[in-house]
Amino acid sequence: MTYRVGLIQTRTPARHAAALEHVAPLVRGAAAQGARFIATPEGTNILQKDREQLLPQLTLLADDPVVQGLQALAVELGVTILVGSALVKREDGKAANRAALIAPSGEIVATYDKLHMFDVDLPNGETARESATYEPGDRAVTAKVDGLKLGLTICYDMRFPALYRALALAGAEVIASPAAFTRPTGEAHWEVLLRARAIETGSFVLAPAQGGFHEDRRGTWGHTIAIGPWGEVLGELAHDEPGVLVVDIDPAASAKARAAIPNLKNARPFSEPGVV
Repeated sequence: MTYRVGLIQTRTPARHAAALEHVAPLVRGAAAQGARFIATPEGTNILQKDREQLLPQLTLLADDPVVQGLQALAVELGVTILVGSALVKREDGKAANRAALIAPSGEIVATYDKLHMFDVDLPNGETARESATYEPGDRAVTAKVDGLKLGLTICYDMRFPALYRALALAGAEVIASPAAFTRPTGEAHWEVLLRARAIETGSFVLAPAQGGFHEDRRGTWGHTIAIGPWGEVLGELAHDEPGVLVVDIDPAASAKARAAIPNLKNARPFSEPGVV
């Protein structure tokens, strides 16, 4: 039995109202093509890399106007919507990069806070400190979407195979990998990383993405992609413009791939290597 999914590619603005106005027509477009599960990228509600401008705009997840708008759309369209992530305020006042799964009833039935923070000192002197803005999560999350078992990740998480393996071992047949990938790393690593995660876990990997040059001057790679559990590309937006990718997936393909390559079962514990 196949299941139609819609992946949304956005160029999210730096204000909530504009972000909702931007994403809502794309969600409607996916639903019009028959998608029952619709996933949006990382930072669906707002993209602003200047912390002084971003932090005062953040609200609790329940109060976020873009999340509220997507909850209303889920009810209106009778679909499940995964907000790939919303940048929100936590109850303790810190910020979180948080995925939210919205049922057709409009209820938020699962959330996931991005586990892995992109903190780096580059040879050219540039630095990035995602942890300076966001508090990382501390748990892996799976959820049910109709008959599907869904695993949740966000962007940089895709560089950590152990998380994807844990989700697959917990029964996830489909793993969402929403992202706002940079252009240089996207060109070099985006597709190969996602196909590797699909092959390693025998899972569908669905990766809705941000694309293009944003108001805050960042550039994102786009190239929203859906990958099957054998590593095959099921569909891709081969550009960085806003758009909709709709594909049909068959959950039985995950079990078939895992039976053919039973690496999830065949893995063995081992001792850590000694220092040479």
